[in-house]
Amino acid sequence: MKLRKLKIEDASLMLGWMHDDSVVHNLRTNFAAKTIEDCVSFINFALNDDENLHLAIADDNDEYMGTVSLKHITDDTAEFGITVRKCAMGKGYSIYGMQEILDFGFLEKGLSYIYWCVDPANFRAVRFYDKNGYTRVSPDSIEIRGVQRGTDSELLLVSYHKGRREKQSLQLAILTKLNTDVLFLRSVA
Repeated sequence: MKLRKLKIEDASLMLGWMHDDSVVHNLRTNFAAKTIEDCVSFINFALNDDENLHLAIADDNDEYMGTVSLKHITDDTAEFGITVRKCAMGKGYSIYGMQEILDFGFLEKGLSYIYWCVDPANFRAVRFYDKNGYTRVSPDSIEIRGVQRGTDSELLLVSYHKGRREKQSLQLAILTKLNTDVLFLRSVA
């Protein structure tokens, strides 16, 4: 597994997951309306984009398995995003891409916070975060500068870094607006 720049050759496999309802069912974008031209345009834009970083998650044969992103990058924050093809699910591509891009954001870009949103109806994503060791804490214990908290049914995930990497600890958190506020926190050694 590796992260690499997106390539035009990735467009057809990218379009494949966009048109797979089992992959995009609970995502907010209407991926079913996307075309191969949209994928090519996205890849071309990504190759020259200074505000966002979109990378391919590839297998050992360099086959595209998904996209992992840091979006809306500022001096100290970015939004995380990831989508993998159905054939890549459950094979470690998501956790690998997530760990690699978070490390890049914190260690190379010097970010203080990385956040992301997940619809609570996206049970696969919520299960993924649960499976990877998140535990619940109070959402009131976290203040996120420059990030609007959701008011509807969404999860806001936050990864804290500043001052903690020296201790080999990375804090990841998920803030949810279901019936009550719930926050999941994970420490990664």
